[in-house]
Amino acid sequence: MVAPGQDSREEVIQAWYMDDSDEDQRLPHHKDPKEFVSLDQLAEFGVLSWRLDADNYETDEELKKLREERGYSYMDIIEVCPEKLPNYEEKIKNFFEEHLHTDEEIRYCLDGSGYFDVRDQNDSWIRVSVKKGGMIVLPAGMYHRFTLDSDNYIKAMRLFVGDPVWTPFNRPHDHLPERMEYLKAFVHKEAGDHAVDAAA
Repeated sequence: MVAPGQDSREEVIQAWYMDDSDEDQRLPHHKDPKEFVSLDQLAEFGVLSWRLDADNYETDEELKKLREERGYSYMDIIEVCPEKLPNYEEKIKNFFEEHLHTDEEIRYCLDGSGYFDVRDQNDSWIRVSVKKGGMIVLPAGMYHRFTLDSDNYIKAMRLFVGDPVWTPFNRPHDHLPERMEYLKAFVHKEAGDHAVDAAA
């Protein structure tokens, strides 16, 4: 039950600034005191989010509409856990390497949970926790990484415009046109007379 005025997305998607600890990447890594980031703030960096009905994803009209509006023609489902993913340890290490893509990354959590870490305008890490029913879109050109949480399981739908291209470009790849476009759209925005800048 969502309290009046509460965003129902926040029950399945939460975000916070990360600490600098080198402990297990699957831990929450909250700062002390905790410093949460709203979903509206995430949208300012280009991260979009929805809450959908994961139990009925095959017939969900909202998902269908979203796919039509955003042109997500390709869809597959991936389970990330030690039992289901070949070369699990190696894959998890690769997912957690900071990288960007030249297309949007769209992930819809159908079961389980995981963390998507993204950079804010000042290059600080924000951890985005996504649970069953949460869908997020990371814009092309945004540096990010992924890890499971300590439950070690996520079942996610991957969506794509056209044929999927999964190529990650590990940081630094600041010369890519998509990176420059991302910086122009979300980082070097004019804030009054002062440009908000960030380390590239």
